[in-house]
Amino acid sequence: MTVVSTEKAPKAIGPYSQAIVSGELVFTSGQIPLDPGTQQMVTGDIRAQTERVMENLAAVLAAAGSGFEKVVKATIFVADLNDFATVNEIYGKRFPKDPPARSTVQVAALPKGARVEIDLIARR
Repeated sequence: MTVVSTEKAPKAIGPYSQAIVSGELVFTSGQIPLDPGTQQMVTGDIRAQTERVMENLAAVLAAAGSGFEKVVKATIFVADLNDFATVNEIYGKRFPKDPPARSTVQVAALPKGARVEIDLIARR
């Protein structure tokens, strides 16, 4: 098991790693729309939040020696399913061919008031 850490994604805000590599699999922790430079939530709507989440995930995957083309499973958590069409549009741009398996769940709340959180499992 190897811990993945990059300054191009937000630092963990609790007792967890940005990602763990086990064998040939990468397990990312859920990313919320924190700016890695300031550790603050990005301002803006669900579109801005989702874009930041996907950028954070790209940085973590790259640090682990992977990328969106190697993702096999995604879990999306949204505070409001009415935001799902926008989240889906932005998420889908990262998976133009052979998208991974995915679950989407509406939750009562997310850390720091985020409206979206996404975690991934990928190959290296």
